[in-house]
Amino acid sequence: MELNEVRQLTQNISDNIQTVIIGKEPVIQKVLVSLLCSGHILLEDIPGTGKTTLAKALARSLDCRFGRIQFTPDLLPSDLTGINYYNQQKGEFIFKPGPVFTNILLADEVNRATPRTQSSLLECMEERQVTIDSVTHGLNRPFLVIATQNPVEIQGTFPLPEAQLDRFFVKLSMGYPDSPSEAAMLSQDGGAAALEQLFPVASAQQVIEAQDAVATVKAAGCIHDYIVSLVNATRNHEQIRLGVSPRGSIALLRAARAHAAIQGRDYVLPDDVKAMAVDILSHRILCKGRGSGQSSEAARQMIQKILEEVPVPMVHAQ
Repeated sequence: MELNEVRQLTQNISDNIQTVIIGKEPVIQKVLVSLLCSGHILLEDIPGTGKTTLAKALARSLDCRFGRIQFTPDLLPSDLTGINYYNQQKGEFIFKPGPVFTNILLADEVNRATPRTQSSLLECMEERQVTIDSVTHGLNRPFLVIATQNPVEIQGTFPLPEAQLDRFFVKLSMGYPDSPSEAAMLSQDGGAAALEQLFPVASAQQVIEAQDAVATVKAAGCIHDYIVSLVNATRNHEQIRLGVSPRGSIALLRAARAHAAIQGRDYVLPDDVKAMAVDILSHRILCKGRGSGQSSEAARQMIQKILEEVPVPMVHAQ
């Protein structure tokens, strides 16, 4: 697939989603960046802002398999990954795949499950495979996890620790809609009917080809140096206790490539890095004086401040 086709493909998906999710084009674009990078998404926001609807709209826009898991404290790892059960008629054990064997997986309210269950999902995300009874089962491409969580609830939740948050490619927030968008939403009766009427505008194979095409986007050495300078600033900042990991710097480069492709370019500009840096890096840092429940907004402000302080390289069109 050519990069101009990638741009058209993502535009088609975005337009399709926006018939349901109104006034959130920047968020939708970052979701599509994550899709192009095979990167998993953590949607954190207050209840009722459309997190689940966004995930469903993306799944309905793709001709892929979709699975949803409602996370609860009694959910077991085998409820996600599957089990080997004994078939009496055949006299042998047979593997019954769990809901993770899909293309788009919605993990709703992921922080309600116990750490043991959370870790089993994150293993699938990182390795793209499931090992049960010493047998490894691969997950098909594309494979994307969209996990949601509400930041305002404390009782009955198990917050994801920093090491597990780092496994998510991007952390996004829907936020409240503006007044015109909310009025348009009311005219659609909340968008439920529009969601049911969505049809696929891209196949699984097209998504895979687009992912492969994005990997060919060029990034000059100065772009690499710029990303390293940004992540080093988080590691040496006096107000940050835990800086960005190497996984974070790799994710930022991949996101910048995908952002450039969506803009119709085959090369990365510093603006691509800056456009994705806050959402890629903010959940990977831990500010001093704050624990696991640190303010997401404070971390975002810290990354934004670093972006303003680190010199931006000059890159000429290629």
